[in-house]
Amino acid sequence: MSESQVMVTMPDLSERQKNLLLIIIRDYIDSAQPVGSMRLVEHYHLDLSSATIRNEMSALTDLGYLRQPHTSAGRVPTEEGYRFFVDQMINQAELPKAVQHTISHQFHQARADVDQWMHLAASVLAHQSQGASVVTAPRADRARFQHVELISTQGRQVLMVLVLSGGEVSQQLLTLAEPVPQGKLSQTAERLNGLLTGRVADEIDSASARFDALDQDILFLIIQAMHRTAESISGEVYTDGLTNVLSEPEFAESDEARRALRLFEEHSSLQDLLARTATNSTVGGLQVLIGGEGEWEELRQCSMVLARYGVPGFATGTLGVLGPMRMSYARTIPTVRYVAGLLSGLVNDRIAG
Repeated sequence: MSESQVMVTMPDLSERQKNLLLIIIRDYIDSAQPVGSMRLVEHYHLDLSSATIRNEMSALTDLGYLRQPHTSAGRVPTEEGYRFFVDQMINQAELPKAVQHTISHQFHQARADVDQWMHLAASVLAHQSQGASVVTAPRADRARFQHVELISTQGRQVLMVLVLSGGEVSQQLLTLAEPVPQGKLSQTAERLNGLLTGRVADEIDSASARFDALDQDILFLIIQAMHRTAESISGEVYTDGLTNVLSEPEFAESDEARRALRLFEEHSSLQDLLARTATNSTVGGLQVLIGGEGEWEELRQCSMVLARYGVPGFATGTLGVLGPMRMSYARTIPTVRYVAGLLSGLVNDRIAG
C-alpha cells in the first residue's frame, strides 16, 4: 500500500487507460471544468481517434475512476480516480530546488523559537499550496528533561525556567526555606542539567532521594511540570490560508467549504482528526485523505495531505494542507514533505542542543 492509503483495490487498467486517466485528472485540476473527448484531441495531440477516446472514457467511468456530472458534459475524477492519480505521483513529485532554497532560507532566518517556526510553517504551506494549512506544535511522546534555569528574584523566591525536549517551556516560582544566593542557584542548575538531561519524570523521581533538600524541592516542581506536559492531549494548533479554500470555484456558492473550515475553527475536532491519523503514520511518512475517507463527513468534498515531523520517541507534531479534492497534489505533496523534513531537523537540533 502506498503512502496515500488506498483503501479499495480497483481493477487493473491498460497503459492507454492509465495515461488517459492521468491526463484527464491533470486537466481537471487545472481547469475545474469537466473534460470532454474533443478537448483531449485538440489540446493534447493524442495519437487516438475521438471515438477511441470516448470509448476509453466510458470504460473508465464504468470502472469507477470518472463520473459524468451531466448527460452532455465531459468527465470529472471520482475519489477512486484521485487515489489512482496520487498513487502514481506521490513518490515522483518534487519541489523545485529554487523553492526549497527559499523556504529553507526563511526558516534559518527565523529565531530559534518553536512558536515562530509553527507560524512560519503554516504560512509557507498555505502560500505554496494555495490551500488551508494546519500545523501542531511538537509534543513530547514522553516528556524529557532538557534544561533548567534558577533565577533569584527577591528574598526566598526563585524563578524556575524549565525546558523540555519538545521545546515546551514552563516558568514557576519556588519559595525556599531560606534565601539562596544566585551563585549557588546557578551551580545547582548546572549540576541538575548535567545529571538529568534526556531523563523522563519516573527516572528523575526514582533518583531524587540521593539529592539534598534544595535539589529535592526543585526536582518536585520539575516532575510535576513534566507530568502536566505528558497529560496534555495535543499541542497548540496553527492555521493559515483559510480564504484560499473559499476562493476555489467548487466552494464559491456552497456550504461544503464552510463545513470543512468549521472543522479548522473547532480545534478540539481538528486535534482529534490529526491524532487519529497520526497514529497510522510514521515520522517522515505522508498521508493523503481524499473525501474524508468515509470517516469525516465535513471533508466529503475535500482532500488533506498530512505528515508527521519531529524525532520519534522524543517529540513529534503534525502538519498538513486542506483543499478541494481538485487540489494540486503535485505541488502540495512535495511542499508538505519538505516542510516536515525541515521541522524534523529543527526539532532534532533543539533536542541535541
